[in-house]
Amino acid sequence: MSLQTTLKALADPTRREIMNLLKGGELSAGEIAERFDISGAAISRHLSVLREADLIRDRRDGKFIFYELNASVLEEIILWIKDFGGNEND
Repeated sequence: MSLQTTLKALADPTRREIMNLLKGGELSAGEIAERFDISGAAISRHLSVLREADLIRDRRDGKFIFYELNASVLEEIILWIKDFGGNEND
């Protein structure tokens, strides 16, 4: 997984909103979909992009799929951004 893949996934406002929803804890695909006025297929695609970027994790429980944030990737991004800013005195 590359930083470019991660940033591309975060560039979409719907995907950022999905991640914002997941800050509150694990949600099923249906619970996520009911909060948006777009097709289930579109939500599925957004979830797939986030999963491919390793920003979210999924787990199956019977016929349901539950999603949660992958905080470790977000922490890595934050550290990278902080390092990218550097020290102006260098």
